[in-house]
Amino acid sequence: MATAEAIFRTGLPRLHHFDPFFNCSSSFLSVKPINGRSRRSRRNHCSKAVLKCPAKVYACRGSIDPLSFGRINKSAGGPGSSRCKCQQQSETFGSDGGGMSIPVFGINGGGQDFALLQQLKPENGDVAVGGNGGMLDGNGTAATSTDVQLKGASTNPIEDEAWDLLRASVVYYCGNPIGTIAANEPNSSNVSNYDQVFIRDFIPSGIAFLLKGEYDIVKNFILYTLQLQSWEKTMDCYSPGQGLMPASFKVRTVPLEGDENASEEVLDPDFGEAAIGRVAPVDSGLWWIILLRAYGKCSGDLSMQERVDVQTGIKMILKLCLADGFDMFPTLLVTDGSCMIDRRMGIHGHPLEIQALFYSALLSAREMLAPEDGTAELITVLNNRLVALSFHIREYYWVDMRKLNEIYRYKTEEYSYDAVNKFNIYPDQIPPWLVEFMPSKGGYLIGNLQPAHMDFRFFSLGNLWSIVSSLANMEQSHAILDLFESKWEDLVAEMPFKICYPALEGQEWRIITGSDPKNTPWSYHNGGSWPTLLWQLTVASIKMNRPEIAERAVELVEKRISRDNWPEYYDTKRGRFIGKQSRLFQTWSIAGYLVSKQLLANPDSAKILMNEEDSEIVNAFSCMIGSNPRKQRGRKAVKQPFIV
Repeated sequence: MATAEAIFRTGLPRLHHFDPFFNCSSSFLSVKPINGRSRRSRRNHCSKAVLKCPAKVYACRGSIDPLSFGRINKSAGGPGSSRCKCQQQSETFGSDGGGMSIPVFGINGGGQDFALLQQLKPENGDVAVGGNGGMLDGNGTAATSTDVQLKGASTNPIEDEAWDLLRASVVYYCGNPIGTIAANEPNSSNVSNYDQVFIRDFIPSGIAFLLKGEYDIVKNFILYTLQLQSWEKTMDCYSPGQGLMPASFKVRTVPLEGDENASEEVLDPDFGEAAIGRVAPVDSGLWWIILLRAYGKCSGDLSMQERVDVQTGIKMILKLCLADGFDMFPTLLVTDGSCMIDRRMGIHGHPLEIQALFYSALLSAREMLAPEDGTAELITVLNNRLVALSFHIREYYWVDMRKLNEIYRYKTEEYSYDAVNKFNIYPDQIPPWLVEFMPSKGGYLIGNLQPAHMDFRFFSLGNLWSIVSSLANMEQSHAILDLFESKWEDLVAEMPFKICYPALEGQEWRIITGSDPKNTPWSYHNGGSWPTLLWQLTVASIKMNRPEIAERAVELVEKRISRDNWPEYYDTKRGRFIGKQSRLFQTWSIAGYLVSKQLLANPDSAKILMNEEDSEIVNAFSCMIGSNPRKQRGRKAVKQPFIV
């Protein structure tokens, strides 16, 4: 009863239920500013809710007052009296610049632990790792009290190194693995927000752990981030929809108010309030749904999908994405920088990456929604959107040599219901580079489509995930892979993969990016090469029964990525230089490589990520193509809102 009252006092939805999964017998939400500081705008002095580690799970290695509900008694004496069990995975601490002690997970910033890890590289195949995550403390011993495991000999030392680095990036909360930090560079003096757990960055890490049979960290990640979904999130006293997932979160250790000898761990989410450009992460919720489905398929634990709080979380994301607006298109309208490309790059509107993830999330959600009152209406809305979205992308985003020649001959200013040039695209928009780039065999989905504007740039993630999700049909999927093969020197060269092609240069770069010094031509998001995209290519290649494409890319990566210390991205047109501002030991570069190796070793496991083409959608296409828009005009029945 006390727990229920605590939840009610926060004013947050009470649909979420709490269970023993959290290893916390009395999970609760607390409306408490971190370290006494307001998390809203300073000008408005608004408060921010944080998730606190429930006190009952704390256990001190020294003495502890049983009536203090796990508060750490620093005056108790003894070598372990100031450490609680929920901090046993993070023995060293640093500062976030605000006077707050925070755990430093994995390799510490001094580089001593990193040097030790380098010495333990699998020259003889035996590497000491912690029993539940491979954490090493400052003395080089396992940071946990569990038994030390010895990895068996491996034929691939790069893989062994990657697993050691991935486990060293694991973040713990209340003693539970909860995610992986974005980068674990040992000697970096400016961590920025790379010491946080990003939703999109964790996806390849989560898949790697799933394929390894280590399900707990993924389950923890899904359920804890679900709790953050309902947090009050505000910028300048404006709050977005409750379904928004955070871009990232950080585990902080803070002192308890009124007791300087006690501390607690809190989860501190960022919904975009602190992000560069203050952009909301549209893709976070979509990736969350995709990972939830993969967890169920890989672990066989479908009970988690059926939980009330998980079902509610899915519906809240869908409600946010399916909300009515002014748009005439079935695509999702977003601002610039709302996905993996999180800086100004001219992708505002209806970028392909968001549409591919949106389509995949809709299919995954439809598969997981439990039959109950209110769900039938939601399923109908989903089905209608899926049909319209797939038709729109396949019909209007696709370009190959035939389609390009058709656009070249477009008539403009057509005012009619049966216009051929529906979006009034001017033929002069076809850029000169595209005429040379487009192969006679192959094609791709363009980056964006808006009235009188087609963004002809090739975006790798959007095209690859369109294959994985079946947003592209079979013929188009093969054509995209044909393009990869025929334009290998442009899209891959010396390091996979160009995030987009070509780069913005000259006056175009100055206007579109605002002269962004990080997105200079052929760097970062402006044509940089990102090794993490390797795993999406692997899934797409396996789905189309063309794994040799992924194998070729993996061989290329293995030639230098370990020697280069696992960079975040590479610069130059051929990907020859490590990125000018690239972080080293980037976790999703490491995890992307591991996922690719796992999938190529066991191609059937890629099915946890694939969406097969829906026969109902295929059948609906013939009706849509032959329909007359004028016959559909008239009064429309009032839509009944679905219940969340």
